[in-house]
Amino acid sequence: MKITNNTEKSRPGTKILVVDDEQRMIHFIRMNLDLEGFSVHEAYDGKDALDQIRKVMPDLVILDVMMPKMDGFETLALLRENSNVPVIMLTARGEENDRVRGLELGADDYVTKPFSPRELVSRVRAVLRRVEPPKGGGGEAIQVDDRLRIDFDRHEIFVNNELVKLRPTEYRLLYHLVQNAGWVVSHDQLLAKVWGYEYQSETHYLRLYVNYLREKLESDPRDPKYILTERGVGYRFVDYKRLSDK
Repeated sequence: MKITNNTEKSRPGTKILVVDDEQRMIHFIRMNLDLEGFSVHEAYDGKDALDQIRKVMPDLVILDVMMPKMDGFETLALLRENSNVPVIMLTARGEENDRVRGLELGADDYVTKPFSPRELVSRVRAVLRRVEPPKGGGGEAIQVDDRLRIDFDRHEIFVNNELVKLRPTEYRLLYHLVQNAGWVVSHDQLLAKVWGYEYQSETHYLRLYVNYLREKLESDPRDPKYILTERGVGYRFVDYKRLSDK
């Protein structure tokens, strides 16, 4: 796990909403995020969290799974109906099903309880880095084939002439795949580039987001033509330059 230090400063005004029904947990998280220069807001249940998100417009949400009335999963599902704000889920240690379910519902990361302040801050910084869009491709839009058009300078993806919305992590993953079109990019390289070096062992993130991209871009996600699997090694984006030469 990456250890944070004073050389990595928080962006001024970065707002984090912490959602947990335990006041002691919120106090613990607030104390450590305050020390790192974040602006921390609080909510104690799912309904309050959704109200606070509309009012505060946070840059990131830390959301506990186990809450009364409306749990973290229900809250996340409602949130994802109209917001792409990055979310870190807090889960009980060993509850792998909770972690997988959270990621499938649209969480960007998770932290298992109990956790150290350093781990939490490291995860927060990693997610905030990840949602920053990569720089544009520095050239014209890419016409992969008759179906798929990618314009990194405008941050636009078109499938069959319809604009497709990608979440920030999906966009970064596609960017790094396309920038290496025709070449195999290893699991470790993609995890380091998209998520950060501290995530190089978390291959389940990569599998999940490759599936997300295929669902949005491929005509048949079960038989992909753009994002190809090189088993045991990594993934390769189709060499679109060769396609255009045919």
